[in-house]
Amino acid sequence: MNNDIQLAELFTLEPIEEGLYRGISWDLGFPAIYGGQVLGQAVIAAYKTVDNDKFAHSFHSYFLLPGDASKPVLYDIEVVRNGRSFSTRRVKAIQDGKTIFYMTISFQLVQPHIAHQHADHKPIPHASTLPNDTDLFAKLHHPLSDKMQQTLSYHRPIDIRTVNPKAMFGDDVVVPERFIWMKSQHELQQNVALHQAALAYASDYHFLSTALQAHPVKFNDRKLRMATIDHAMWFHVPFDFNQWHVYSTVSPFVGNSRGVVQGQFFNEDKVLIASTMQEGMIRVPDKPTKS
Repeated sequence: MNNDIQLAELFTLEPIEEGLYRGISWDLGFPAIYGGQVLGQAVIAAYKTVDNDKFAHSFHSYFLLPGDASKPVLYDIEVVRNGRSFSTRRVKAIQDGKTIFYMTISFQLVQPHIAHQHADHKPIPHASTLPNDTDLFAKLHHPLSDKMQQTLSYHRPIDIRTVNPKAMFGDDVVVPERFIWMKSQHELQQNVALHQAALAYASDYHFLSTALQAHPVKFNDRKLRMATIDHAMWFHVPFDFNQWHVYSTVSPFVGNSRGVVQGQFFNEDKVLIASTMQEGMIRVPDKPTKS
């Protein structure tokens, strides 16, 4: 199994011309490109068009068409505004001449002012006491085919350890909330853009499926149809994704074939570093009626 695949490779974009960049794609075994890939690469692409003294504080994005993981993605950056404190960019992700994704991302100068935090997460086991999700999956499906081994290698750049992973696989109805430890598997250089892109990438893992815990449906049901519609993220304070972070996710609503999930990233000192929100399509297969 190839364990040398690193996030830095995914986020090294090829410049085509001013405001136009190309990124490679990873096949994580999903029906389409993993959404986190496009989120992270779009963040990196936008950073290439702003001054070095500004950092991304938020983005709002829409997934318009499924992407093809066998092909690269082209990122077209539009300069919307360059202000003294804030700058705005629009990013189009393109494949085969079609826009598959749109992001509006805002950058800000560092401007310390009043501050507070009114957020925390429940006491949970530390990552060091939990198994890696990818290792659990490999044991569950042992022996692995060559294709599955290759697919799992693309999941390993993020070390993911879910608290109570049985809730993801079981049929029992439980509270639709989840706690996931995450960090980069390989050392990332101290670069704000790279760490924010990595966190954006990680933020799409196990996110929408949190909503399924409130229903007797398994996320790996072959008839289940799930797809991200939009994804928003706010970066609050600087962070180091080489260190462990808790991703606390909850689903406040599911209805009309759509589900909403909210997320918060905390570092090990319980400092809130980022917030996320996502809406996605959830179509549950009809259960056979009893005669």
